[in-house]
Amino acid sequence: MFYLIAFIFGSIWGSFSNVCIHRIPDDISVVTGRSHCPSCKAQIKWHDNIPLFSYLFLNAKCRHCSTKIDVKYFLVELVSAISFVVIFHFFGVSLTTLLFFILSISFVIIFFIDFKHFIIPNELTYPLMIIGLLKSFDPNLNTTLFPNLVSSLAGGFFGYTIIWLIIFIYKKIRNKEGMGLGDAKLLSAIGFWFGWMSIPFIIFFSSIAALISVIPDLITNKKKLSSQIPFGPFIIIGTLIFLFSNDYIKIFLN
Repeated sequence: MFYLIAFIFGSIWGSFSNVCIHRIPDDISVVTGRSHCPSCKAQIKWHDNIPLFSYLFLNAKCRHCSTKIDVKYFLVELVSAISFVVIFHFFGVSLTTLLFFILSISFVIIFFIDFKHFIIPNELTYPLMIIGLLKSFDPNLNTTLFPNLVSSLAGGFFGYTIIWLIIFIYKKIRNKEGMGLGDAKLLSAIGFWFGWMSIPFIIFFSSIAALISVIPDLITNKKKLSSQIPFGPFIIIGTLIFLFSNDYIKIFLN
C-alpha cells in the first residue's frame, strides 16, 4: 500500500514537473493558469489531466484537436513515480525520504529544461543550495549520505569553483564560453548536499556519461568536439551513479 501511495504521489509531482518544464523557460508562473493544449490552446479538463492514465486513455492525443501529445509528458510522470518508489524502498518514512523526493523532482525538471533549452534555472538551483546547507544542521540525518556542515560548505564552494575555473580557462584558450554558470550552480548545490568529496567522482562520472553519449555523433560527424551539449543532465546522471556506488567508493577510499 505504501509503495502504491509513493507511486501515485510521485506521478502527481511528475505532472507538476511537466508544468515547470513547460513554463519556467518562458518565465510563466507555475501556480496560476489552467493547463492547455500547446496546439489548439483548449483548456485541459481535470479528467484529461490525470497523471499517466490520461495519456494512455486519450491514446496520446489531444481530445479537442487530436494533435499528438509529446511522450515526454508521460515519461516525466513515469520517471517521477518510479523514483519516489525507489526512494521509499530504501529509506522508508523518514526525513531522508522527503529530502530525496525534493531532490529527485528538482533533478527531473532541471534535466528536461537543460536538455531542450540549454539553461538551468536559478529558481531551482538556489533553493537546492539552501536546502543542502540547512539539512547539515540536523545531526540525526543519514551521515553515510549527507555530510556535516563543514563538508557541506566546502562542497558548495568546490562545486562552483571547479566549473568556474573550467569556464575561465576554456575562455582564455578558445576565446569563447565552454560551459555555463548554471552548471556551476548545479554542481555547487550538489556539493552542499553531498559534501566536497563527492565532487571529483561526480565530475568524473558526468564526463564519462557525456563522452559516451556523443561518441556516435562524433563518429558520424553529426557533432564536433567543440559542439555545444547540455551538461546539466550529465551532472545529474553522474550524481545518481555516485549515490548508487557510494558504498563501493567508501570501501575503495578506505
